[in-house]
Amino acid sequence: MGDSNADNNLIRTKSAVFASAGSPYFSTVLTMMGAVVILSNIGASKGVSFGPLITDGGFFLFPLAYILGDVISEVYGLKTARRSILVTFALAFFAVFCFWVMIQLPSAEFYDGQEALERTLGPIWQIVVASACGFLVGQLANSWVLVKLKERSGERGLILRLIGSSGVGEFLDTLIFCAIAAPVIGIADAPSFINYVAVGFVYKTAVEIIFVPVTSVVIRWFKKREPSYGETVATS
Repeated sequence: MGDSNADNNLIRTKSAVFASAGSPYFSTVLTMMGAVVILSNIGASKGVSFGPLITDGGFFLFPLAYILGDVISEVYGLKTARRSILVTFALAFFAVFCFWVMIQLPSAEFYDGQEALERTLGPIWQIVVASACGFLVGQLANSWVLVKLKERSGERGLILRLIGSSGVGEFLDTLIFCAIAAPVIGIADAPSFINYVAVGFVYKTAVEIIFVPVTSVVIRWFKKREPSYGETVATS
């Protein structure tokens, strides 16, 4: 009986196959994820309210980073996903450094936007710290859960593992981000903070769930076109 259980576990592990990251498809997804994270960090410096709902200006972008992260985790595996997350993490801080340099450069006599530039890009470093910490923890958790579920179910159950991993990742991401970013955008009291966390988590998770069919189609598109993925599936 013990040998039978070991064999079953071995089959489940072998059923989780991944493509090689050395392809133009992977580099395209990685580039898109980096751009989305940087743009969402800029937008997050603006507090936004829809009636009683409080969020930030990057709310419509950041879920896309998780969708792209799901594609990388499902198609290329946990090791590649970790590398992608760390690269994106580094790009976010590089963007902050560039913004700082832009602000510090001496203004031309005809330039009258220095105050607006400082107001817009000045607090970005705090937002990036919040975003990067949340992104790092949330994305790593998201990728880990997705890959571990894939190791148990193989190619089956894609939609369920996308939803399950998104819930875990988005909760950790939102909680960490909001805890650091709330004072930057002017949220100081507990009810507003709870509102901020709840709205952010529900919104981001809902967007990912709504886009699960699209994410599934994109993932299958990549799987069909990645030669190394097809070869691994065929030989597994």
